[in-house]
Amino acid sequence: MLSATRIHADEATVTVVSDTKEITDWALRYFSGWWNATAVDAPAETNGSIAEGGALLLADVDSGRLADIETLVGDYDHDEVEYANARTLVARHEDGATYAVQPAERLAYHYDPAAHRLVIVGAQTEPVAVAASRLARELIRGQLLRAGFHILHASCVVRDGRALLTFGPKGAGKTTSALLLAREGFDLLANDRVFIRPDAGGLSILPWPSAAAIGFGLLESAGLYEPLRARVLDGEQMHPTQDQRVTDALHAGSTTPIRNARGKELKPQFFPDQLSSILRMTLAAQARAAALLFPQVDKDAEPHVADTPRALGEEDFFTGKTEDRYPDIFRLAPTKAAPVTDLADRLAQLPRRALVLNHDSRTSAELLAKTAEGLLSE
Repeated sequence: MLSATRIHADEATVTVVSDTKEITDWALRYFSGWWNATAVDAPAETNGSIAEGGALLLADVDSGRLADIETLVGDYDHDEVEYANARTLVARHEDGATYAVQPAERLAYHYDPAAHRLVIVGAQTEPVAVAASRLARELIRGQLLRAGFHILHASCVVRDGRALLTFGPKGAGKTTSALLLAREGFDLLANDRVFIRPDAGGLSILPWPSAAAIGFGLLESAGLYEPLRARVLDGEQMHPTQDQRVTDALHAGSTTPIRNARGKELKPQFFPDQLSSILRMTLAAQARAAALLFPQVDKDAEPHVADTPRALGEEDFFTGKTEDRYPDIFRLAPTKAAPVTDLADRLAQLPRRALVLNHDSRTSAELLAKTAEGLLSE
């Protein structure tokens, strides 16, 4: 029996339909905290687009269809790209359709742009569910970009509808700042990216739902490691992108950072709904930009307000050129993005602060909360 989840974010809608309820349930838990996701009756017609508008995503375990698309892509001229850290072969049909396969994951895709319909098939339920949630977000992203939204590389917390955006390169403290502020009573809107659009009322912000990676050090210093470990020992399933070595460390009670061969720290990976259920954070679904924050982590420094913050640069705005993890292989985004000039000008007018934080979560959180409250009251 078909089940369905409808996801709605501002002017964008995607309906996820599957013969396997676990797949549509994944979409519910992934998006209900940040976007409006609800269980609905499956549409009677799945060969066309959704009558109410938006896009249709059909996701199922289907080894026969998987093999058919794998053969088709192999027979066509195709490109090889990295998508979601997986080798992906992409072929384009003369009728405008896109076919893709991820051989190691045993996943295959067929996107029909005329019907706004994406089909995902695979050999096992969990990889299909992961891909369906990821691609549902991509279908929403394409619609929001067409509606004039941009994507910022920023974390975001909210109080009384007013948003504090935090910027910086990897390791600067964007996620740390957002999570510490969420522990101080601010609502968490995003830990890495946000959608943003200028309008008559200012700058409207929407979340980018995603799994959250939080290191052992931050979890321990914030008093979150033991509650997480207790839930894992009790059978809680973390996001499937979590490395097995991290799961093993949680079972063993170890907080020693784990690194892969390239030196990157492997961290616990949380479903969006686990930020609420395990870490007790409140999620925000929308807000208006009010202030900017530029943190920098220096383990040997005393937390303090730093010199004049930097201006926003190209690295703070996601574009087709700067996207690395999720290239637009299905051509869901508009060919011409909305001009960024007005957005950049409006962001430049907002109050801002630069902070230096250290590895002491308590003192860093106190400075962050005091600074955030001051900024959002200006």
